[in-house]
Amino acid sequence: MTIDTTPMPPERLLELDDVHVHFSMREGLVKAVNGVSYHVDRGEVLGIVGESGSGKSVTARAIMRLLAKNAIQASGHIRFRPEQGKEVEISSLPRDGRKMRELRGGHIGMIFQEPMTALSPVHSIGTQIMRTVMLHKRVGKEAARARAIELLEKVQLPKPSEMVDRYPHQLSGGMRQRAMIALALSCDPALLIADEPTTALDVTTEAQILELLKSLQEEMGMAIVFITHNFGVVADIADRVAVMYLGRIVETGSVDDIFYQPKHPYTRALLQSIPRLGQAPVHRLKTIPGMVPDPFNAPRGCSFHPRCAYSVAGRCDVYAPDVKRFPDDQSARCHLAGELPEEVVL
Repeated sequence: MTIDTTPMPPERLLELDDVHVHFSMREGLVKAVNGVSYHVDRGEVLGIVGESGSGKSVTARAIMRLLAKNAIQASGHIRFRPEQGKEVEISSLPRDGRKMRELRGGHIGMIFQEPMTALSPVHSIGTQIMRTVMLHKRVGKEAARARAIELLEKVQLPKPSEMVDRYPHQLSGGMRQRAMIALALSCDPALLIADEPTTALDVTTEAQILELLKSLQEEMGMAIVFITHNFGVVADIADRVAVMYLGRIVETGSVDDIFYQPKHPYTRALLQSIPRLGQAPVHRLKTIPGMVPDPFNAPRGCSFHPRCAYSVAGRCDVYAPDVKRFPDDQSARCHLAGELPEEVVL
């Protein structure tokens, strides 16, 4: 893989450039991530949104070099700058090499979708945090245990000095998620990847976790890549939004631009499918027809055209659209971006 030597802007923390991730299967080659490009600046929260199967989690795992053994990063660059003057090409690092192990957990933390499977069931919460701290901070057991208790207190778990010796099965779903956050933040990472951290939680606990992440992000100054399918969560926590569909970023922009001036039909369709307070009891929700296509047999041309209300025969079903750029760093991958009829989205 050729390494891109063009330096990142000084405010840039993470940069993905044309990343492709394929999976070798018996049935053929699955193109799960098909040319993803986005960036995250220091202290910024980037929301990644899209339906299941759009490649959000696979892209996150590519950043962490935690892809399955049958995965192939076919091309593209993933660059990360943990400190000024220390730019790292993650995509060129061996997944189990010393440098990648230093970055993973030390400079990049990750909250996984289901903490019950991400946390070890046979080790206490404190032991798991202590091991990470001892590995990256080179401190003794006493200091690591004190750090674990401090982190459990920071994520607002009750009686942290007792909680440190509890096992994951002894905690509720919300408590396990807080413990997972404490583990991800144990070494003060510059970047936190949160992969649908509130999906399995009730609404009240979800709101508490979001408030916790926002307060911790403000306190620690870290950047967050927040992966979700919930636009309400995106509106609450993100500064910028990237919308994914079938392994591609189809639109990026600020939260206000995405919510009030979406340029891509898929973004519009997602926003119009959100239920709203005040609608008539018999109001029928708008839906997106069809399903995300099978990655074994991706449509020709624009990948969204079979489900798009604005699709133009002979254009959208034949030619893959280029990225169109708009003011305020908004962009969309659509032939009709900027030409769609005005309509109320929200």
